[in-house]
Amino acid sequence: MKTEWKVNLYPGVEKDILRMPDQLQSRMLKLLDLIAVKGASLGEPQSKALGKGMFELRAKSSEGIARGLYCFQMGKNVFILHAFVKKTQKLPKQELDLALKRKKEIENAHDDIR
Repeated sequence: MKTEWKVNLYPGVEKDILRMPDQLQSRMLKLLDLIAVKGASLGEPQSKALGKGMFELRAKSSEGIARGLYCFQMGKNVFILHAFVKKTQKLPKQELDLALKRKKEIENAHDDIR
């Protein structure tokens, strides 16, 4: 598989993924590889648009459900802003708020490049 997109992990996200149960961790890492190839064309069931330029990666196994919240910035860059094991049916507001805050930080850091 040829990678077309650069996947960037927000600081701490790699640790969050590595702390996930083994099966969820493996599925999340496979999704990161897949998004490096497909980028914005990755759709359901692996990815879902959340609005405000945010998307979620959706990993599921017998160990539970994990999510990776991400956005696209400047060309073919994907920023994985937050990764966590989901404990409720609905996406927790505080998890989305954290990802949105990190998205703003990345946008502000790159304002001088645009």
